[in-house]
Amino acid sequence: MVEEDLGEATIVYEDPDEGTVEKTVQNEHVAYFQDHWMVKTGEDEQGRDTVRRIPTTKVHYVERTVEEFQDEMKTFRDQVQSFTDDLRSKLLGEHGSHGRGSGEVEDEEVYRIDVESGEEAKDDDEE
Repeated sequence: MVEEDLGEATIVYEDPDEGTVEKTVQNEHVAYFQDHWMVKTGEDEQGRDTVRRIPTTKVHYVERTVEEFQDEMKTFRDQVQSFTDDLRSKLLGEHGSHGRGSGEVEDEEVYRIDVESGEEAKDDDEE
């Protein structure tokens, strides 16, 4: 099996001990997640990956080589869609994803809460 070359990424960031660091790794060894850039820095004795998490605020830039920018954006779009689907499922439960984008609303009772008092708000119809 021939391994596909996915290109390289260079990340430039501030390290408290080393100052400005420029590190170049394979594209598959750098990722962005939860306001941190994660960079594979090596492996331990058991063959497990060693990863450095770098806060976004410490990163000057990340430069990557990609086959086509459109492919890179599609990958990003797919990751965002996957994240939002997971979030929707967690917040709304499994039924929350049915009818997505259709404007359908489940037949559930709606309660309105007054933001100042925290009490259930009365509908105009009930007064």
